[in-house]
Amino acid sequence: MSNAPDPMPKPLDHLAECGKGGAPALVLRTDTLSFDDLRSRVATMASWLQSQVPQGGARIASWAAKGELTCILPLACARAGLVHVPINPLLKRAQAAHILADCGARMLLGTAARLKSLDGGDLPTGCVAKDEAAVWAAVDTHAGILGPSSADPDDLAAILYTSGSTGRPKGVMLSHANMWLGAVSVAHYLRMAADDVTLAVLPLSFDYGQNQLLSTWYAGGSVAPLDYLMPRDVVKACAKHGVTTLAAVPPLWVQLTEIEWSHEAVAPMRRMTNSGGALTVDLVHDLRGIFPDAALFPMYGLTEAFRSTYLDPELVDAHPTSMGTAIPFAEILVINDAGDIAAADEEGELVHCGPLVAQGYWNDPERTAVRFKPAPPSSHYGGMAVWSGDRVKRGEDGLLYFVGRRDAMIKSAGNRISPQEIEDAAIATGLVAEAVALGVADERLGHAVHLVVRASYDALDPQGALPKALAKELPNFMLPQQIHWRESLPVNPNGKLDRTAIAQEIGA
Repeated sequence: MSNAPDPMPKPLDHLAECGKGGAPALVLRTDTLSFDDLRSRVATMASWLQSQVPQGGARIASWAAKGELTCILPLACARAGLVHVPINPLLKRAQAAHILADCGARMLLGTAARLKSLDGGDLPTGCVAKDEAAVWAAVDTHAGILGPSSADPDDLAAILYTSGSTGRPKGVMLSHANMWLGAVSVAHYLRMAADDVTLAVLPLSFDYGQNQLLSTWYAGGSVAPLDYLMPRDVVKACAKHGVTTLAAVPPLWVQLTEIEWSHEAVAPMRRMTNSGGALTVDLVHDLRGIFPDAALFPMYGLTEAFRSTYLDPELVDAHPTSMGTAIPFAEILVINDAGDIAAADEEGELVHCGPLVAQGYWNDPERTAVRFKPAPPSSHYGGMAVWSGDRVKRGEDGLLYFVGRRDAMIKSAGNRISPQEIEDAAIATGLVAEAVALGVADERLGHAVHLVVRASYDALDPQGALPKALAKELPNFMLPQQIHWRESLPVNPNGKLDRTAIAQEIGA
């Protein structure tokens, strides 16, 4: 890789042409695909897809576990001039049916068991469903091949549906350029190379998960997809494949730090990346203890603009709670409530400008208009920007810090309270492994602070000690009126803590 990323976007399917060395592109359970194999499979799959659905821009949905089909479809659909819509395999029938209807899918490819769960009315009119075995049987006997596309980089390549934790799922429209430049950017700042092996544990329907594939392939490295049942499965796979790159979200990192890691799993690790929630000081410390020689990359992102910031690993120990600075191709502005660039340490909204900004929400102009608005006049890029709704501060040193979501702030007795500040304080006690702070309607206070927690596995008397520990660290108006103890906290299909489900459980 060069010292600076190439800013010229290409059609997404050209990623299949990147690998030039001898490293395998895809390491499956029972097979391994070289980059030559990958190019061949993408060319044949794309030709077959085009023969089945010749209408350019038609949506092709997939609903299957990680494997050759789900890994190749993003490139094959792009080459065929079609739009890939990956459905998280953890979703149920009703959620899948909503996505299929919303995007108007013309074809659904998936595992037989998932397809059988659908009723006759779940498929949109004209949509054909094919199970994975039948797809490969047809592709293996298909005679045609399709060369690299000449698609306009601004053409639509994929629709990624959010998990729906804050309402009905929204389909984020991503262009070839969005996904190509995302792969280039991440491969560059992670300093990935052709001898890297990425363990793909995150869902491929998740933008962070899909980039596991794309950034690794851009660098010419290998991807080993894994659908794990237990955290120990991740450790075993790291040892088996000599994994150098592991991406996860905080709930998984917490689980991974609570189990033993073998030397064979730890030694090859070069980098760990985190997004989907902030790392805590204690979690950074635990990861450092397990992986003393690996670089740790805290990151912040949102599906509407893929990825916005990362923190240089050399700054993690000194600034463990920072979001860092803008990734290549991203311009990150902090806009105060007056609409101006916020001063140092002044709270404002994070606004993401530049070519990573998505094209809006599929078939949803109303919600598109709320989140996608013209960039501030001070923007270098101009055009449309993503107004994230996230409240952040930029320090004197230029590093960004997350404050909270505007719509998640707790307003209690006239005070505006950041849930994350309470959650961070709870986790910093060492008594809890996970925490979610929420506001519950209260006649006297407006909202009362409630804290839902899971105890650390080695904590002594956490229920008795936590209230006292919080009283030492937080002002009275931020102290929880009630603490709810749980054996486990629910996560959404992308592996993040499901704040909506937790809120419903406690009546927030």
